[in-house]
Formats: sequence, C-alpha cells, structure tokens
Amino acid sequence: MQHDSCGEKLQNPIDQAKITENMSVDSFIESISGCAFGAGKLADAVDIYTDMLAGGSTSFFGLAGAMVPAGMRGIVTDLIRDGYIDVLVTTGANMVHEIVESMGLHHYKGCSECDDIELKNDEINRIYDVYLPEPYFMDFEEKMQAILSDIGTETISIREFLTHLGQNIEDKDSILKVAADMNVPVYCPAIQDSMVGLQAWLYKEKNPLNVDAFSDMREIIDICYEAKNPGAVLIGGGVPKNYIFQSMLITHQEFEYAIQLTMDTPETGGLSGATLDEARSWGKVSETARSVTVHSDATITLPIMVAAARSRLAKL
Repeated sequence: MQHDSCGEKLQNPIDQAKITENMSVDSFIESISGCAFGAGKLADAVDIYTDMLAGGSTSFFGLAGAMVPAGMRGIVTDLIRDGYIDVLVTTGANMVHEIVESMGLHHYKGCSECDDIELKNDEINRIYDVYLPEPYFMDFEEKMQAILSDIGTETISIREFLTHLGQNIEDKDSILKVAADMNVPVYCPAIQDSMVGLQAWLYKEKNPLNVDAFSDMREIIDICYEAKNPGAVLIGGGVPKNYIFQSMLITHQEFEYAIQLTMDTPETGGLSGATLDEARSWGKVSETARSVTVHSDATITLPIMVAAARSRLAKL
C-alpha cells in the first residue's frame, strides 16, 4: 500500500525496456525513456536536443576529448552543414586530427593494451585504441606551412586563422572547410596547445604571423548577446566548455538548454565534471533551463543522441 505522504514522489514507475528486431533508433530511445540511470538520462538528452534544434535555438557546440581520432568527425561536419551548430568551440588537438583526415591520412583501429615501446619503434602514435603513423606529421607540417605561407601580415584572430585553414582545405567532409563555407565560427582559445600551434610558431620564427589571442572575445560575446534561447551541447569539458560558458556569463542571457556528455565526475572540483546545476550558481545556465548530464563515453552517447534527434526532426 502506498503511503499518502509519498504520493507525490511515486508518480513515475520504472518502465521496463523492450527491445525488438528492426527497431529504429528513435524507437530505441523511446523504449529506454522510462528507465533509470544512464538510459533515462540519454533519453532526456534526446528530448532536450530535439526541442532545442526544433525551436531554432542558437546552438553552441563544445568539442573536447579525442573525438575526431575516435571517428566522430563526420557527425560534427554534418551538424554544421545542416545548420545545427551555430558556434563551434574545440581543442587544437581535434583540429590537428581533422586536418590530417582532410589530407586523406587515416587513423587506424589498434588496441588499448599493447607494447607501446614496440609502437614507438614502429613509428606509430597511440591514442587509447587508435593508431596514427608518425610520418603523417611530416605531411601535416608541409600542408600547414603551405597554408600559412599566404596568410598575410595583418593581425587576425584565432577564429580568422581557423577560417583561413578551412578555406585552404578541399575535403568536403572537413569540419574546418564546411564551417568556413557555412560561415560558422570555429573558436579554439588554446590553439597553441596543439600541433597546429606548434606549426604556427615554427612559421612565425622566420615569417610575420600576427594572431591576436583576445580579439575573438568580442565576436563570441556579441553572438551570445544576440543568441535566441541559447543552447549548449558539451562533449567532454575543459577549455571549450569554459569558453562557451564564460562568454555567456557577462551578457544579460543564460543558457536555456544544456547537455553535457562526459565521463568526468564532480568530486575533484574540476570544470569537466562540474554539474550543470553547479553552473546555475554562476548564472551560466538559467534557473528554468532544460539540462541533463549523461555520464558515459561520448563516442556512444553522441551518435545515438544525434541519430534519434535527427529522426524526430525529420518527422516535424
């Protein structure tokens, strides 16, 4: 018998998931929407993401972690191409691997438990279970130096620097090329913490190269001021997450939608694991915002979330 004092807390019984053959990804999400733990959180993320995109929200996308090497590049490119990302903030490392892929040089599936000394001797770099041949970086250097050779001498922002890179890439599946073609800004506030930054420094040793690390601030803050019901999708955390949040922080607005896909937890006090509820205390996420954090490998949750949301949007 249910006690009356508990009635308000006991309104939503757990629904047991039912998995059938040939079910669509949207049907799969519907099937787990009444479940608890990560399953229910992922279903919430799909609901929020679909409404965010359907409502024309200004969409900020934070991309941290080794998402491009792991195979998530095409998802991000297609979201930009189809108008579902208005602002991309990412790491320099992801852009390094994005440029490598744009040159037709592939990352390879390897193993996570292997002889790394043997890999070193074979000139293979490892990112968990992804292999990347060391000689690729010679090709990367040639590509970067060629692109930098016609960048000019006037002072530009990091965003303009990345746009220039995109305009000199031919691969139609390139994040940077599609972003440049679609006039979607790509921000990378820690770009020097990458092989892109290293190549820029090498070029600058003998040639004029003037990049203003602070001039992006006005541009992204202006976007935040004008944003419509702003929403943020945060893959991992780190610099992209903070850059997105701090840019909105000094405006009159707060994020009305927020989705975080991460494996980090809040106990250490680090931003990557910080909850979106914690962000409310800073005024980054609004008091009434629809938000969810899904603690899981983003290479699992991101494709499922995007696939289900796209299925729903196609029916609208």
